[in-house]
Amino acid sequence: MSTQDVLKNASTLASYNVLLQVMFRVLTFLLNAFTLRFVSKELIGVVNVRLTLLYSTLVFLSREAFRRACLSGVSGPNHSWRQVINLLWLTLPLGVLWAALLVCVWLWLLEVPDPLTVPYYGPAVVLFALSGVQELLAEPLWVLAQAHMFVRLKVVAESLAMIAKCSMTVVLVVFAREWGLYIFSAAHLVYTGFLVLCYAVYFIRFLGSQEAAKKGFPLHRVGDLLTNDPHLFFFKQSFLKQILTEGERYVMTFLNVLSFGDQGVYDIVNNLGSMVARFIFLPIEESFYIFFAKVLERGRDVKSQKQEDVAIAAEVLECLLKLVLVVGLIISVFGYAYSHLALDIYGGSLLSSGAGPTLLRCYSCYVLLLAVNGVTECFVFAAMSQKEVDRYNLVMLALSVSFLFLSYMLTWWAGGVGFIQANCLNMGLRILHSLLYIHRYFQSSQWKPLRGLLPSPLLLLALAVSAVVTALSEGVFCCDSGWLLRLVHIAIGAACLLGVFVAVLLTETQLIQFVRTQLMPQYRKKHT
Repeated sequence: MSTQDVLKNASTLASYNVLLQVMFRVLTFLLNAFTLRFVSKELIGVVNVRLTLLYSTLVFLSREAFRRACLSGVSGPNHSWRQVINLLWLTLPLGVLWAALLVCVWLWLLEVPDPLTVPYYGPAVVLFALSGVQELLAEPLWVLAQAHMFVRLKVVAESLAMIAKCSMTVVLVVFAREWGLYIFSAAHLVYTGFLVLCYAVYFIRFLGSQEAAKKGFPLHRVGDLLTNDPHLFFFKQSFLKQILTEGERYVMTFLNVLSFGDQGVYDIVNNLGSMVARFIFLPIEESFYIFFAKVLERGRDVKSQKQEDVAIAAEVLECLLKLVLVVGLIISVFGYAYSHLALDIYGGSLLSSGAGPTLLRCYSCYVLLLAVNGVTECFVFAAMSQKEVDRYNLVMLALSVSFLFLSYMLTWWAGGVGFIQANCLNMGLRILHSLLYIHRYFQSSQWKPLRGLLPSPLLLLALAVSAVVTALSEGVFCCDSGWLLRLVHIAIGAACLLGVFVAVLLTETQLIQFVRTQLMPQYRKKHT
């Protein structure tokens, strides 16, 4: 497969992942807004923080090392896929062991919620752990689909699973709200069950078909899916990244720095603030990690690689940096002036009063750092050698310890905002490390992809004017003077946003061309 084909496939994967994440975020957004009217914020806090942390920790510890090893290109040529499948099935018994251990921790070492406010906590812990183990049944199929870029399969499977989960939640919340945590446990089991079912049905039909033979798929029958070292350095790196990603949840869960109600508010604000990060930045990071891993030779310098491949990688990295920077700056500028209004519309006074607006404003600034870090680390992890990853683990270890300490201290001092402040400091240090690595990587070449972090002066001016105008508009028109003035505030923001888009179209021509030709499937089909 040529470099251009790899780029095309990675771009297609990113495009559909973005669409998929948009749908997920919209459904989750509507679901949370709906359930807020029927259940307590304490129950939502336990589900979205403690039980979700149990599930994410279980599946991460069971599968992350295997995913990284396979998708980084270290699993070898096609004839080694049987060995890879055998390794991937190890995630299931590993998941059972982690489930048993984590259930004991969640039931007997952590504070148990008040059963009158949050009923059926014990069974919910067991069911969330069971849903994690159930999802691991599809792990070999997921890795196969991701490595061979079966885009539609992922879109269909996760869409059906999310729709089933939302439908189950809505029905049970309306007709059986007294079930408490059983509602969300059943919905999560349905979600993971649909995922496994969709992947299984697809591969049962696909293996041995003419389509599989045409694509040269390395496995030929369903029996090949059943049943040497799984590259532990990926696990060490990913384990530390998990602490940095879910660190605030661990601090909230194990140190009880916030009440369950405050955890619920924080998690809702966190989900709102990270919507764009999850449905734009994360799909781009995942898809282009595969692209960089396939195009670049891990651990080798620029001069010893094919210069055509390096040139394409540098150009793509520059455009990705410019894209996430522009989107991140827009979110930071407009998020400040519209946080209060967004929370008031979404959750009423429950969210818009108190610390909610401040949390969302801070999170809007954090999104900018989140965006840049995602792309820089995506490149760095694809280019690093094993020794470099091991050295970076020491950096990640120091960051993990300092982040947990800062999270605890800043939260004790500033409440939920302290979590965001700690995340910003941590993310800034990770970005600095990645930028230094990228600078050294391309230092001896003619390519300078870090220029993607330099927006045009006209765009910066448009953003600065928008920040001032929208902040003044919020003070005058929002948010306690009725819907007419709120609409005026929204209209002013729309006009400013239009001005920013015009500045982007006029000055960032390379970025516009990249988005049109690589990230918009319909346009790409016409011009290829």
